[in-house]
Order: sequence, then C-alpha cells, then structure tokens
Amino acid sequence: MTEKMVQTGKEELADPIVETPGYEQTETIIGIWGHPLHAMSVAFPVALTFCTFGADLLYWWSGELFWARAAIWAAGTAFLFGLAAGATGTAELLLVPGIRMRAPAWTHFVIAVLLLSLLGLNWGYRLQGYEAAVLPYGILMSGFNVLVVMVTGWHGGKLVFDYRLGTSKGS
Repeated sequence: MTEKMVQTGKEELADPIVETPGYEQTETIIGIWGHPLHAMSVAFPVALTFCTFGADLLYWWSGELFWARAAIWAAGTAFLFGLAAGATGTAELLLVPGIRMRAPAWTHFVIAVLLLSLLGLNWGYRLQGYEAAVLPYGILMSGFNVLVVMVTGWHGGKLVFDYRLGTSKGS
C-alpha cells in the first residue's frame, strides 16, 4: 500500500489531495541561500515570550521595577519579531503549493495568528503603565502566551520534521 492509497475493507481509495499537482513541492522559497527564513526567525518571539513570563515572575517575587520594565521590552520585542516571523510564514504558506494544500499548515497558521494577537494584547496592555500591568493580568497573559507558543511551536515542529514542509532539500 502506498502513501497515496488508503485501504478500507475490500476497496482502495485515492486521496485527492495527494493527487493534486504541486503536492510534493514543499521546499522553502522564502529563504537565504536555501535556509528558510521562517524557521530561523521564529526562535526570537518564542524566546522573548518566555522571557516576558520570566520577568513577570521575577517582578512578582522581588518587587523590583527593573523586571516590570524588562517585561514590557520583552513583550514588545516578542510581538514585533513575531510579526516578522509571521510575514515569512504567511508568504511560505501562500506561495508554496505543497504547503498551501495541507490542512495542518493552515491549523498552524490560525494558532500562530492567535498567538500574535495575544502577544500584541500583552504588550499593548503594558503600555498604559508597565508596573501596574504586571499583577494580576500581565502575568496571567504572559503565562497563557507561553502555553500558546508551546502549542504553536510543537505544531510547527511537526510540520517541519514529519512533513518536511518549508525546508530545503539542499543542492
């Protein structure tokens, strides 16, 4: 039985998505010298999301204003770097046929857009007064953002490692 056929009882069914022209085309076209920009750029918003939560926890624990200030910077930078990572991911999704026609890629896209909205909300909430914003809502938003970034990252990793989407086959 091949990847293209599914056996159900006595009959074999063809997967119409697998039969679509361009299904096998999953190599990145948004990259530098074959290195996919989306895969390279997502590390920054992920790390900064964790940094925001960490700074919130340290502010809660110590009461030091430095940590509230660090959290607003981390939240803002996570959002801005997230926009850049989102732009490269969206371009990859829309321009590469083998990525565009897979439902898991769209699921990752929707979760990532949700994450970007939450990162922007977290940063925007802090702009009105970063020290007062940490407790209780800032730290709750940061904790929730960490959970969403873990789900988004896990799903994106599955797309890369299991389906080989958005990677480079090399020369």
